[in-house]
Amino acid sequence: MSNSDIKILLVDDEPDILEIVGYNLKNEGYQVHTANNGNEALKAAKKIVPHLILLDIMMPEMDGIEACEKIRKVKSLENILIAFLTARNEDYSQVAGFDAGADDYITKPIKPKLLISKVKSLLRRLKTEEQADTTTKVGNITINRDEYVVFKGDEKIFLPRKEFELFSLLTSKPGKVFKRETILDTVWGNEVVVGGRTIDVHIRKLREKIGDDHFKTVKGVGYKFVLEGADK
Repeated sequence: MSNSDIKILLVDDEPDILEIVGYNLKNEGYQVHTANNGNEALKAAKKIVPHLILLDIMMPEMDGIEACEKIRKVKSLENILIAFLTARNEDYSQVAGFDAGADDYITKPIKPKLLISKVKSLLRRLKTEEQADTTTKVGNITINRDEYVVFKGDEKIFLPRKEFELFSLLTSKPGKVFKRETILDTVWGNEVVVGGRTIDVHIRKLREKIGDDHFKTVKGVGYKFVLEGADK
């Protein structure tokens, strides 16, 4: 897939951001679409089905958190990439963003070269996913990478992208303890600065959806996935 095939939806209520960021993205050959608030973003996303949405948090009418949650509920938009582009860098807003289903978090102001680097890093995931095997089985759990869903027996469980990537990492080696630093680097990328609670929030959600017994916390180290009946 070439850059000219990739559609990016840029959402911000500041005209200067739309102009500057949009200009730099267009210079890289991407198709750039814009919206001024969450309501417009939702309508535009349904219409164009972008590969990536760069979404501000603080906007009128509908903020970025609510917009992200609504976008994730639309079947055709479940698996698109969403990165928050915002001046807010408090830990709670990052957790809220990832909790809503975002894939990344980019703080403003950001230098054009770093922005493009971040965008390319996000879009590389699309190629990686296209090349990966579509399904993996771990015990009675089947992981479907095409649909970002997990089947536990006959039960179908949908996971937002970050929860899915975290779950895929932990289940890649059942019983192995993954250090928190490894999880952050693998799932969020070592360029992304996230709060210490981010992993905990995602693990909590996985426990709610997959089952608490499958996840073990190793205090001061990280987390591991355990199969039913395995020594926990």
